[in-house]
Amino acid sequence: MSAGDYWRESLSAWAIPKNIIDQAPEDPWIHPPVMFQIPQHIEDSLSHQRAREVIPVGGSILDIGCGGGIAAFAVTPPAAHVIGIDHQKEMLEMFAENAKERSVTSEIFEGFWPAIADDVPVADVAVAHHVVYNVPKIEDFLLAMNSHAKKRVVIEMPQLHPLTTAAPLWKHFWDLERPTKPTPEDLMTVLKELGIVAHLELWNGSMRTESDLESQARFSRIRLCLPEAREHEVLEFLKVQPKVAIRNLATIWWDIK
Repeated sequence: MSAGDYWRESLSAWAIPKNIIDQAPEDPWIHPPVMFQIPQHIEDSLSHQRAREVIPVGGSILDIGCGGGIAAFAVTPPAAHVIGIDHQKEMLEMFAENAKERSVTSEIFEGFWPAIADDVPVADVAVAHHVVYNVPKIEDFLLAMNSHAKKRVVIEMPQLHPLTTAAPLWKHFWDLERPTKPTPEDLMTVLKELGIVAHLELWNGSMRTESDLESQARFSRIRLCLPEAREHEVLEFLKVQPKVAIRNLATIWWDIK
């Protein structure tokens, strides 16, 4: 089995069982824009440093799956031009507004990467933060990133699939065990098979969560495919869970030869 096939097989194990998703009152795969707005002060990180250290003054950054643009605006300056890609129009509107507030020029492209890659200009650095676990056809995604960066590609991802944190909820409400693969190491194997020499750095960052416990309960209830009438149960469960302030992250990066 190729590394790409292993990646796809591992991701497919995260599918919600049909008997559960068939009764979901709402689409569980939600990405509420409010969760992706950037803070007034962006905390520095290893991923931001790896991008910033090769961007020339007045340079450009391509942010794939940009949300509000935290990966892009963490490096402005030195970057003076940001390019945002997202499949949700609301995210792109937020990205463009954030650029305007920071007096940074911007371009936005609506759609999925790499389907729209031919329409997107090349930048000094291409980044994708917390996106790759949503990408089964990972080889095409990575190669398109590689061809759209002049200097470096930077990928940030949790050391474990982001839905791992919801495993206790799935066990409690559905008696469903969740998988643990794939991992950053698996992505490194894909890159090796593609002939890309990349670097993997593991580190710890602060946990970003929904603004309050009630919001967490609402979003968690939707992801769990539960009806609104059971939202109070989710809230009560979350109230007694240990608070996690640190998340284990990985930065994968490589220079363009």
